[in-house]
Amino acid sequence: MSELDDFVVQAVTRHSNAVTAVRNGDPTAFVEQLSTRDPLTLFPASQPSHTGWMDVSRAIRRVAATYSGSDPVEFELVAAGLSGDLAYLVGYERGASSIGDAPMQVLGLRVTQVYRREGGTWRLVHRHADPGPGGGAAADLLREALRDH
Repeated sequence: MSELDDFVVQAVTRHSNAVTAVRNGDPTAFVEQLSTRDPLTLFPASQPSHTGWMDVSRAIRRVAATYSGSDPVEFELVAAGLSGDLAYLVGYERGASSIGDAPMQVLGLRVTQVYRREGGTWRLVHRHADPGPGGGAAADLLREALRDH
């Protein structure tokens, strides 16, 4: 297996598990994959951008607090690359989730993530997620929930 293949398998598995946990109200696994070194940036689908570990981890915790349940979130890989100690994933996250008391709805996001190798571990240093053209009812519900939260 190539270094890129190994990165993709590890990063996609870790990411899917972390996002599923967030959508079940637990931000721990997602926060643990974040770099604690700057630069660290987040361009989320549901709130303004964030920078730095404190701000980004707080934003992830805030998002997790809006969810009340989720099926496993799958990541469909579109592209990936690796050069030295930097790597990226581009793809789609899809999973049926419940926001607050609302019924489960499929929430799909297109996602770009950048990773930096730190001490032999790939750490997330940038995430950009959005619902894409047309958005969707679940994305609108998430934005509304975060406005009120």
